Amino acid sequence: MTDTKTIHRITVIGTGVIGASWTALFLAKGLQVVATDVAPNAEGSLRKFVETAWPALKRLGLSPGASQSNLRFTPALPEAVAGADLVQENGPERVEFKRKLYGQLDELLPPDVIIASSSSGLTMSEIQSGAASHPERCVIAHPFNPPHLVPLVEIVGGAKTSEETILRATDFYTSIGKKPVRLNKEVPGHVANRLQAALGREVYHLVAEGVVSAADVDTALCWGPGLRWGIMGNMMLNHLGGGAGGIEHFFQQFTGPLTAWWKVLGSPVLTPEVQKKLADSVHAEVGSRTVEELEAERDDVLLGFLELRAKRPETAGRHRG
Repeated sequence: MTDTKTIHRITVIGTGVIGASWTALFLAKGLQVVATDVAPNAEGSLRKFVETAWPALKRLGLSPGASQSNLRFTPALPEAVAGADLVQENGPERVEFKRKLYGQLDELLPPDVIIASSSSGLTMSEIQSGAASHPERCVIAHPFNPPHLVPLVEIVGGAKTSEETILRATDFYTSIGKKPVRLNKEVPGHVANRLQAALGREVYHLVAEGVVSAADVDTALCWGPGLRWGIMGNMMLNHLGGGAGGIEHFFQQFTGPLTAWWKVLGSPVLTPEVQKKLADSVHAEVGSRTVEELEAERDDVLLGFLELRAKRPETAGRHRG
């Protein structure tokens, strides 16, 4: 493999919600995209998604050469991957399916082509065993939904992934405006979903126990810590919480209360009855608003926040030494 290969042409495998969003982003960054999916009406759905997402991408700023006309679609996998510089795989979360697919890709692609999986639940060590010849070029590149707006991408190598592949993938996603996070170890769910799961567990517990409604727990999150988390992460905020003494003083002051709260955090069992209680509370919060209206509200506020963050990129900068 070589680290000099420039990535211009992307093959997107699987054009559901995540694959379509990746496609829109790649096109907005001036890349050539060939998408493939065997589902009925996949091409029409994909092109409609890209067209709908385009105004938001224009608002954020299109790269030179960005055009929806740079998208080509084919249901034939060999045709789709011909000439690809990188493959973004978004297939079903079934390990046997992915192993078989990676075996096909391993035979079809030159060894310097990165195969990146959007998988949120499977590890690359499980998946890359299907790529007998060149497992070293396979890597997890897990986005956060919707990938065309949310910058996070989690980079995770498998047992046989090369360091070169990880660095090349990180450089590529950085070049298109993503914020890569490298995991040094494989863990189920990667990092961001695990953080969400930990928080979600306590949210479900508090609502199920009648401590708070869905509307009020959502208000507590998005108008409290959520505002700060959009600027700095937990560790940096802890450092600020320690005042002039920083993180060391924070631990001196708050280790006792924090560890006491950990002992009484909930572990709800999502029985049908608990699920109904949670759902009823959510529907009370939703009211008459449709999913489409809520998505539009989310994306409009998210775009404004991203535009604000773009003016102060140093706010979330981190030392890489």
